[in-house]
Amino acid sequence: MGKGGEQGGDSGEPAAQIRFYTWEEIQKHNLRTDKWLVIERKVYNVTKWANRHPGGQRVISHCAGEDATDAFQAFHINPTLVQKFLKPLLIGELAPGEPSQDRDKNSQLVEDFRTLRKTAEDMNLFRASPLFFSCYLGHIIVMEVLAWLMISYFGTGWITTLILACLLTTSQAQAGWLQHDFGHLSVFKKSSWNHIVHKFVIGHLKGASANWWNHRHFQHHAKPNIFKKDPDVNMLHIFVLGDTQPVEYGKKKLKYLPYNHQHEYFFLSEIPLPFLIPSSHTLLIPLWSCLDPPRVPHPTLFPADCRGNSVHAPSLKSSWKTYHNQPIIPKIFEETQSARIKKQNCKIVSYAFAENKPGTKMIPGNSLFLESHWFVWVTQMNHIPMEIDSEKHRDWLSSQMAATCNIEQSFFNDWFTGHLNFQIEHHLFPTMPRHNFWKVKPLVKSLCAKYGVHYEEKPLGKAFVDIVG
Repeated sequence: MGKGGEQGGDSGEPAAQIRFYTWEEIQKHNLRTDKWLVIERKVYNVTKWANRHPGGQRVISHCAGEDATDAFQAFHINPTLVQKFLKPLLIGELAPGEPSQDRDKNSQLVEDFRTLRKTAEDMNLFRASPLFFSCYLGHIIVMEVLAWLMISYFGTGWITTLILACLLTTSQAQAGWLQHDFGHLSVFKKSSWNHIVHKFVIGHLKGASANWWNHRHFQHHAKPNIFKKDPDVNMLHIFVLGDTQPVEYGKKKLKYLPYNHQHEYFFLSEIPLPFLIPSSHTLLIPLWSCLDPPRVPHPTLFPADCRGNSVHAPSLKSSWKTYHNQPIIPKIFEETQSARIKKQNCKIVSYAFAENKPGTKMIPGNSLFLESHWFVWVTQMNHIPMEIDSEKHRDWLSSQMAATCNIEQSFFNDWFTGHLNFQIEHHLFPTMPRHNFWKVKPLVKSLCAKYGVHYEEKPLGKAFVDIVG
């Protein structure tokens, strides 16, 4: 099965036998019931432990049969601490004659990227600024409080309604970017603190499930734009994506809504919905995002209004269950405590006023409609225009660069996108605080230029056009 060897200690007692494996053998263990992976040349059998993986069993399964060193470093803010969970899973090492990277990956590029990461660590670019995130949370709370005060003192006139819709749209969009920071463990040094605040922001400010977010979003980061691995591009039966999928299904003469005609019905799918469905600060994202939820969760997952009514949405997969009637929720997750609280109490007091003041009933609908567009355009412009294809087993740098692009930096772009305009740097270093992306950007561009890896950056307007172009 593998080559074995023994090491003897100074005491003369035989050491535990070390088994050596080749890449050819390791790559066979990438099945659902048989998963091995390699981290820093050590081979681990994660078959049974995968179901207990905090980030979900799928994300770790996507790395089975491969070198997962860079993914391991990318997702854990304290790899040394996590090593204690790996020790019981260790089954051997790569054979001495085997390269550290699988499938003929460029070993020098991989080593240079790891050196870049070490340089970023030495520059303290993984250290968050408490002032930045405190101010960010503060400006969200200020907008929420201001909305409450406006409806209390100025009533329900049309001007007030429009201003409130803009305020609530902005505050909820910015809360979405903030939960993203805590979800990626990029604020506090301890994972537990990040998880606690993440649950508060996503559960109470956004009304969604932190577990659901972890389960899906980390898959996207591990294998961006890879069919069957990135849930964000699993849109079959609605759209075909990329260059190869339309050809594949065209040969089979299977009829799917063509993605290249998305611009003809992209907007129409959501226009009437916010005004037909009673909800409390609940986003309605476009149809194609709703059927397979996007990379940042939305309150549509827990759509209960102040009166306890549920928003109905089609459930297209047997693995999804109903919550009250038919809202979409993954089967593996239970209703969260914050969701139960939200059913009983409106998240924003101003909506309680809206129940009794007819003039304010359009506030939720307007904010839903506006935030819907804000969120979807920002989250899709960095990925949808890029390569979308089957697994090609690239190294970490090359795989992330092929699936992501940046938007030009400006104060407005940084704020409007939650610094997701630095999507390349975010994907290469998911746990890096976003206010440091601009500092590591020159290093990334230099490394890409050295190895001829395309680094794409575009204006905000062109990025929007490319989504439906």
